[in-house]
Amino acid sequence: MKYLALQDKINSLILNTNFSGVVSIKEKDKIIYENAAGFADKSNKIRNNIKTKFGIASGTKFFTALAIGKLIDEGKISLKSKVFDIIKYDFPLYSKDITVEHLLTHTSGMPDYYDEEKFDDFDNFFLDIPWYKLREPEDYFPVFPQEEMKFIPGEKFSYCNGGFVLLAALVHEVSGIPYKKYVEEYVFKAVGLNDSGFFEMNRLPENTALGYIEDENGWRTNIYNLPIVGGGDGGAFTTVGDLYILWDAFFKYKILSRDLTDLYVKPHVKAESEGENIYHGLGIWLRKEENNMQEYIVGCDAGVSFLSAVIRNDEIAFTVISNTTNGAWPIVREINRTYLPY
Repeated sequence: MKYLALQDKINSLILNTNFSGVVSIKEKDKIIYENAAGFADKSNKIRNNIKTKFGIASGTKFFTALAIGKLIDEGKISLKSKVFDIIKYDFPLYSKDITVEHLLTHTSGMPDYYDEEKFDDFDNFFLDIPWYKLREPEDYFPVFPQEEMKFIPGEKFSYCNGGFVLLAALVHEVSGIPYKKYVEEYVFKAVGLNDSGFFEMNRLPENTALGYIEDENGWRTNIYNLPIVGGGDGGAFTTVGDLYILWDAFFKYKILSRDLTDLYVKPHVKAESEGENIYHGLGIWLRKEENNMQEYIVGCDAGVSFLSAVIRNDEIAFTVISNTTNGAWPIVREINRTYLPY
């Protein structure tokens, strides 16, 4: 009865909020709810479907963390490696003690080029460099703020997009392979994420949703609001099916070693700015409620809202992806109220 009630509530939310995107819930390896709604292309009336590819914004950070983990398992770097011993770009005001672990846990204390503590209007964020020039991690370095550190590395949590840009640059520097090619080869292809990739915004493949922003003139696409192609802190595209494959491969130690996987999902820091019971592991979010734990990845950008989560004790996995800025959140909250109440 609980699941029937949840299905009814999700269906109602899809209708009443004009939800555009996909919702999928799996319990004990069985899909118990799946639905697609709205349009991947509003102008041409092309509807979303379960296999549609969607941007996942900061959900991409988990892919970056996995790429770093592959290099750790290979012994090429460690969590304690100092980032600026490897990346030689001059950030004179940033601490030379920032480590890989600090970046993965958002505890570096470095100022952020997109500081979400100061600015959270995803639909109206722009940089001094045109979006079409942001292709590689190093392209972002000129817009990193030349400001003093927020705090000593390791002191506390402060969400930092720029930290994952540095991690992507680190992947390139250590492996000798450009960041996106490394992730595509050693994460996507390695575990069978055949519908995932870093697609150029002006060159999207078939069955990929455009992101949409609503303003006083109606709906417009997000093509002028995001980098032309994704990077270490955001911009990858994927599907609900690939995300199930990802979670399964991750927790069955098919991507990282057992010891490192277990370390990734250990609460490393309390993310006080994000909520009472929210913690951060190594590139992954954790929510602790009584004797249960939810591990999840999440993202929000202009024309993108996304969360994919697992509750391993109950064998639950679910994903909500919307190709609008805030479309996913009412449904995410309803699913969480059912499976892991606050």
